[in-house]
Amino acid sequence: MNDLGQDLDLRLVRYFTVVAAHQHFGRAAADLHVAQPALSRQIQRLEKYLGTRLLDRTPQGARLTPAGQTFLPRGQALLRSARQAELAVRDQAGGERITIGYVEDLVITAAVRELRRRCPDAEIATRHLSCRDVGALADKRVDALIGRAPLPFDSVDDVFITPLYEEPRMLVVRRGHPLAGRASVTVEELAGEEVAPCAFETADWTSSRLLGAGLPPIESYEDKLELVANGEAIAVLPVGDRRSSLRPDLVTVPVEGAPPSQVVLVSRTGDPNPMIGSLRLAAEAVLTAPAA
Repeated sequence: MNDLGQDLDLRLVRYFTVVAAHQHFGRAAADLHVAQPALSRQIQRLEKYLGTRLLDRTPQGARLTPAGQTFLPRGQALLRSARQAELAVRDQAGGERITIGYVEDLVITAAVRELRRRCPDAEIATRHLSCRDVGALADKRVDALIGRAPLPFDSVDDVFITPLYEEPRMLVVRRGHPLAGRASVTVEELAGEEVAPCAFETADWTSSRLLGAGLPPIESYEDKLELVANGEAIAVLPVGDRRSSLRPDLVTVPVEGAPPSQVVLVSRTGDPNPMIGSLRLAAEAVLTAPAA
């Protein structure tokens, strides 16, 4: 029986659609940046409201029930309608406003502060995204996106890309690994090593291979570091990604000869929002590679 007197919570609907897309609570939780138990409770709240089970857990993840299959397209339509209503009101209200997306480890505070200085009357918001959630730009949840190239867009013709800065790469290994005590390593020395999945890849420096066989798909950054800490893999990351340094059981070593990681600003091609140009100038002025 549903919660009488309460309206359907669109946040719960969005959570459900993400779980349905991944067919896995763990991967959906990582995508949404929430804890898996909390996500499970929110789905249970939605199911209680609707009075029926929407998802069944399976050894492989999660499967839509017949009720879930019925509700999914309607839930997606609800979210689209809500977003369209928001955009229509914002367009009518006018004024300068921008929502800036940023991914994974990047810190964009300096650019936002500079943009506020240049445009003191503008409405400026930020949204943290998973590195795979580039759809936020296409569906206008964000007006611009700062991330590491290349980002998985369906068509580069739909986006305008502004390079901001480059960072060298570093090796991440468990403490005690044979390479942990080195002052640096070369690409040639790593040629025989298998590399753990990283948050980003480039066409000429793939970093998505795993040691061993039969390992399950790994999407959570924390799970990737756990593989490295357990000695099951090594990883190559941009030097600006400080998250691995929070673990005392991991060591970083500079990599020589690897192509740099490039941080870029991405916007929709032909977007008339004047704040995009202001953000581009602000980001180019203040965003630089962190000190090694």
